[in-house]
Amino acid sequence: MAQSHTERTRTEKSPLPNLIPAEFADMGKQRLDELVAMQAEQLEKLQEASRQWFDRVQSEATLTSEFAAKLTAARSIPEVATAYQDWASRHMEMAADDAKRIFANGQKLAETGARLLSHGWWPNGHGGST
Repeated sequence: MAQSHTERTRTEKSPLPNLIPAEFADMGKQRLDELVAMQAEQLEKLQEASRQWFDRVQSEATLTSEFAAKLTAARSIPEVATAYQDWASRHMEMAADDAKRIFANGQKLAETGARLLSHGWWPNGHGGST
């Protein structure tokens, strides 16, 4: 039984025979596209959080620099105390903002992760770990 030229050409182009129906391949591609989109969303959220923390570090450096300048310029104990009180007050505000930011960023990442898992992206595809 000789293969026709068309069958032989198709076999030569594809090293493996087509064992997966096109519908299954399309479903797999769609799920993979969803996974890539969710990973891109997670990456975007992580990049935004990184930018926010970089800005936060810069504002901390500015605050510390201003504090050092005030201490250097201080000529009395009350001036030093006022500079320290201003610095401590601002530092506490920044710490409160940090806590809010940590919670918000964690919540955003958890929401995306939960969506990922709700779409059946468990190791066995059924929502379990075995």
